[in-house]
Amino acid sequence: MKERELIRRIDAMAGLKNDPALLCAIGDDCAVVRKTDELVLLYTMDTLMELVHFDRQWHPPELLGQKAVSVNVSDIAAMGGFPRYLLFSLGLPPDFDDEWALSLSKGVARACDRYGCLLIGGDTVSSPAGITLTLTVIGEAETGQVLYRHGARSGDRIYVSGPLGLAAAGLALYRGEAGREEEFKRLYEAHLDPRARVRLGNILARSGLVNAMMDLSDGLATDLAHICERSGLGARINRAQLPHDVDLEKAAALLEQDSLDWMISGGEDYELLFTVPESATEKLQEVVAKSGYVLYSVGRMVGEKGMYLVAEEDGYKTVTAIDYRGFDHFS
Repeated sequence: MKERELIRRIDAMAGLKNDPALLCAIGDDCAVVRKTDELVLLYTMDTLMELVHFDRQWHPPELLGQKAVSVNVSDIAAMGGFPRYLLFSLGLPPDFDDEWALSLSKGVARACDRYGCLLIGGDTVSSPAGITLTLTVIGEAETGQVLYRHGARSGDRIYVSGPLGLAAAGLALYRGEAGREEEFKRLYEAHLDPRARVRLGNILARSGLVNAMMDLSDGLATDLAHICERSGLGARINRAQLPHDVDLEKAAALLEQDSLDWMISGGEDYELLFTVPESATEKLQEVVAKSGYVLYSVGRMVGEKGMYLVAEEDGYKTVTAIDYRGFDHFS
């Protein structure tokens, strides 16, 4: 069973849809619960498991703590909100290293300072099978400004908030023992210490110009497929419009890998992925430019189902199906 099918089955059994305060349950970046007429609470949770999400051979504990917070806060950012409170559950082997655990916790505390949220509780348990980190973040947003995955419209332009594939390239460099830390510093850092786009997410939500949004955690091909599925649409990605990164191309050449696979399937970018009506694109660029951000238009939403990568070279056009080609825990 694929991951998304398991989630569908769990959703069908949840039976929580009749709660009048529950505005959004399973199926988006966060659950959304009404707090007041003006505010909603955002709830999200993620688990990082040793040898699935991180490897202690190269991931310093303090940066791992920061990453654990960032990947959760990224879900809050994707809905236009701000993180407020954090719950942290830590599973450690019985013979864990004291200094390693304290350094990890220091990273969690530092990331909480970075994003302006408070660590208010959690749990510590013995984990003989390896280290696990589970975090729950509670955020807040204005009721009318929450952005969901289901709001995309046919004809919308598809945007990403930054380069794609850098984290996947950084991971590949570590696994390939490529070294050259200074040359590929940006790629290594993208894997070790991603940053959630909280401020940009709030700017986009407040603009009133964005129809649908989520964060890029499992790769463009899988995450955009979620927007397509929730919105009942398809998408066309233009290969030539994907953000070009020189360091990414250098790493791909060194490791003899295809940079395109990292860009569309690599995962852990934690950039924002969103759709905007064609009529609003000029205004959007004006709003974002004032804040110092750069956005990249990479394709369009279409009425026909299916997600395809369109490429043109030497006068020949190729169209390749790419939906759900990103990370799946149970593939």
